[in-house]
Amino acid sequence: QVQLAESGGGLVQAGGSLRLSCAASGRTVSSYNIGWFRQAPGKEREFVAGLDWSGANTNYADSVAGRFTMSRDNAKNTVYLQMNGLKPEDTANYYCAAGLGGRVGAHPWQFLYWGLGTQVTVSS
Repeated sequence: QVQLAESGGGLVQAGGSLRLSCAASGRTVSSYNIGWFRQAPGKEREFVAGLDWSGANTNYADSVAGRFTMSRDNAKNTVYLQMNGLKPEDTANYYCAAGLGGRVGAHPWQFLYWGLGTQVTVSS
């Protein structure tokens, strides 16, 4: 199985940028569909972005499309989430997750392995 570890979160002003990293160990990240999810206090975990196992297909939530970009570095066994134009409503704990299947899903139940998360806080 794969282990995932997120990093790169922090405090940023509205309009700023952050790049989150999801480092995989135990298995190659290219064996899995990878998703980014976020969860704010009192809210359900929501899908942010997904990258399929081939690395060729991405999927974004409407709320982040055009601002966030997901990518993968096979040599580093790491997946990234570049977040630009951050808004206060992007504040949440961000998780990466790995799943199997032909297409990357957008629901938490479609992912088998999860990291512990990294906190992103956007001030207004």
